[in-house]
Amino acid sequence: MTKSIRKLMNTFILAFLVVTGSLVYWQVVNADNVRATPHNERAFIGENCPLRGKIFDRNGVLLAESIKDANAPCGYIRHYTEPSLSNLIGYYVAGFPPHGIEAEYNDILSGEAGSNAMDHLIGHTLHVAPVGNDIYLTIDVRIQRVINQDFDTPNPPDNKLVYASDRGAIVVSNPHTGEVLAMLSRPSYDANKMVQTLSAGGKHWEDYFNQVNKENALIDRPLQARYIPGSIFKTVTLLGALDSDTYTLDSQWNKQQSLGPIVYDGSRIGPDKNLGYPFFTPGFPITTEYAYSNSDNVVFAQIGVKMGPQRWLDYTKRLYFNQDIPFDLPVAQSSVLNQNGQDLSTWQLAEDAFGQGVDYVTPLQMSLVDNTVANDGILMKPYVVARIIDPNKQPIQITAAQQLNQVVNNQTANEVRQSMFAVTRCNGGYPSVPIRTSPWGIMGKTGTAELGTGQPPIAGCSPRPPTIPVIQPGNQPLRSWR
Repeated sequence: MTKSIRKLMNTFILAFLVVTGSLVYWQVVNADNVRATPHNERAFIGENCPLRGKIFDRNGVLLAESIKDANAPCGYIRHYTEPSLSNLIGYYVAGFPPHGIEAEYNDILSGEAGSNAMDHLIGHTLHVAPVGNDIYLTIDVRIQRVINQDFDTPNPPDNKLVYASDRGAIVVSNPHTGEVLAMLSRPSYDANKMVQTLSAGGKHWEDYFNQVNKENALIDRPLQARYIPGSIFKTVTLLGALDSDTYTLDSQWNKQQSLGPIVYDGSRIGPDKNLGYPFFTPGFPITTEYAYSNSDNVVFAQIGVKMGPQRWLDYTKRLYFNQDIPFDLPVAQSSVLNQNGQDLSTWQLAEDAFGQGVDYVTPLQMSLVDNTVANDGILMKPYVVARIIDPNKQPIQITAAQQLNQVVNNQTANEVRQSMFAVTRCNGGYPSVPIRTSPWGIMGKTGTAELGTGQPPIAGCSPRPPTIPVIQPGNQPLRSWR
């Protein structure tokens, strides 16, 4: 071999090594960064191929899939079958940030996660779109449709105490497992229309997005909206008071202690009007159970102060207030503390104890409270993703029920259930006449939060398991519950 031929061969070998090294670097070593850049449209095409996974309810009812669309990347577009689940499931459009389950589990649905390392490497190298995995939710679409329909259908017990509302949140869950069976957020949006308008682009997208955004319809209220809870929070205080032996259900409260007014830090609480004295409450003393069933703010202010901040806050901590709730989607923290970090004053503690003060809660948070009562004092981890199945129909993940905390003992939980049952049988649950004639044993707690001078109240309720807290925002009046 001549010297010139040898040099030429070495040049070709070196060039081959450089090209090979570059390919390995860009397609393997730095592939994730290349795919992540917003200028790389191939990433969006790969994610939105028809192999993107489907979403089902707990019984295999299809909730989301990719269907053929000649104008979409890869010829497919996402389609959703249950409009009332738009806030939970969200939407996916290539080139736009996804929402909801579609966002939180994007790698699972697109097939980027869940495959083995070799398949992942081969797919990246050959530019083969990954096969998406399917997700099965704990949602029961039958229950979802019921709450969606009932939300828009007031059921007047006396043709007086019912007010229609276009906003609020509902969570239905299994207290013994933590499974979320249904979740409703109002106002909502149409995920299919969102997909279509985003795909079309231009002014159509801007107009629809601005309309949806104006109503805050993209917010998943059960998880992200925080409300002043009002009297439904008395359940938290009652749990702590009974479990710590601060009071019993039979503890006596005289007229002054029941009606007030009482003064803490120079601020007055009361006189209480919920007892309806002398019409509904003919005489005194009353018991703690009676004060709960008739939602006496004055009594519960004194209960909170008697417990003291350390003991009262201990029970809120057991229920995950001021902490991140472990869930499959991000949940806003519910808080009972001052935002500036200062300790609660005595007056603030008194108001916090009956659901005013500095209390701010999510509907999911209050469902955990009621689940604890229903589950004999044991708090289970909430979850909405039941299982993830790969393209070969093999399970990647199966979620099992998990205990988070023993909040109170069994006896305390039973006594609080007794008190919640009294709400539906006594004056505190007076909008619930149909409940009294129901063949089922139903229990709950009503609530109305005061938002300040000139602002309407928000209201909530939390009936027996499956637990359904309903919280109405402040620009709508109280809606009766069933």
